[in-house]
Amino acid sequence: MSYYELRCRECGRSWGNQPRSICDECFSPLEIVYDYDTLRAQANGNALTRERISQRPPNMWRYADLLPLPQGFQPRLPVGFTPLFQAPHLAERLNGTTAARANLYIKNDAVCLPTLSFKDRVVAVALANARAFGFETVSCSSTGNLANAVAAHAAREGLKAWIFIPADLEPAKILGTNVFGAKVVRISGNYDQVNRLCSQIADEHRWGFVNVNLRPYYAEGSKTVGFEIAEQLGWRLPDNLVCPMAGGSLITKIKKAFDELTKLGLVEAKEVKFFGAQATGCSPISTAVKTGSCEIEPQKPNTIARSLAIGNPADGHYAIKTIKGSGGWSEDVSDPEVIDSIRLLAETEGIFTETAGGVTVGCAAKLYRQDRILPEETTVLCVTGNGLKTTDVLAGVYRTERPIAPKLAEFESYLRQSLDVAEVPGIVAAAEEAEQVGA
Repeated sequence: MSYYELRCRECGRSWGNQPRSICDECFSPLEIVYDYDTLRAQANGNALTRERISQRPPNMWRYADLLPLPQGFQPRLPVGFTPLFQAPHLAERLNGTTAARANLYIKNDAVCLPTLSFKDRVVAVALANARAFGFETVSCSSTGNLANAVAAHAAREGLKAWIFIPADLEPAKILGTNVFGAKVVRISGNYDQVNRLCSQIADEHRWGFVNVNLRPYYAEGSKTVGFEIAEQLGWRLPDNLVCPMAGGSLITKIKKAFDELTKLGLVEAKEVKFFGAQATGCSPISTAVKTGSCEIEPQKPNTIARSLAIGNPADGHYAIKTIKGSGGWSEDVSDPEVIDSIRLLAETEGIFTETAGGVTVGCAAKLYRQDRILPEETTVLCVTGNGLKTTDVLAGVYRTERPIAPKLAEFESYLRQSLDVAEVPGIVAAAEEAEQVGA
């Protein structure tokens, strides 16, 4: 008998293990629950300890005991275990002091295998179950990163893939789906309309939709972000976590990961504040938190942060509960602030993030200014996707430099024009000497 099962998040009815996401009794969402007593005592014949986990390969499958994986599952890709590192230069810019330099961290899923976003984690778990449930075709509605991940993982697993996207998706993300051989269907509408269509298709075709009938399994993959953060901090929890929000699932699953590690005695109990980040042009969760509401008022997306452009988030209600219950907050930033934040992260820490990461960094800046995050607190910012996927938003930001002749004198003249002469007399003198000598 499996140590995990589907259970309704509201009425508590058990649904075993099957491809479904909604309870027929109360029409509430289902989620995976675990027998923690069994996990605490024994996992595959051995106690689940820090030492046992640390001896496993450095990927998300080191936490397989805490994921809903079919019996006998063997992973084919080393997904996850992305870097967590200090961001001292960014901290100083965000906080305005040096006090936060040692306490700000970036969890960088912009380098996650195989498609450079955290969506590789959720798809890996979803497709493990798709195979077990007998699906030969997998599918999804997507704002981009999920499309890339489903297409790539399906190719690796030998499954057919049909991907449904809004027609205005970033060209790089469309290309990043096409290249894996998936069938891409562009819809004249926003993500919420695409998602409704996919729910209808899922009722008519025996396909494994990772964010429809496989959603409870898919969502559990997000927990590995939380597991890794705790382990990489030396098996301790941070004080604060700032996370971008689209459907709202990621922030809730990182909270679930921290709770599970605490229940199993792998970390000491600690109150962690969760902060949600959204774009102002699509901020239904942030708006609800700021107004004190427990309900989501759907919005029509209007933002360059397309990966977060979900106006009616499926897990918005639970994201609000996670944020409010932790004593956290939610912020949102405008499109110009998103671009400025992308540049700031790149220039300070050498990380090129997509628009969602710009949202996270921009919101973190506001949270520091509001003293909701303090410089002496350990804070983790989640970067969930790679900037190479959204280069279109930077079009026109950087000017194209004029070419110069391949001559030293030409370069020195160019250098002199580029630098402040008063501040670099030694360089200027060398330039003048080079001009006299000639090329």
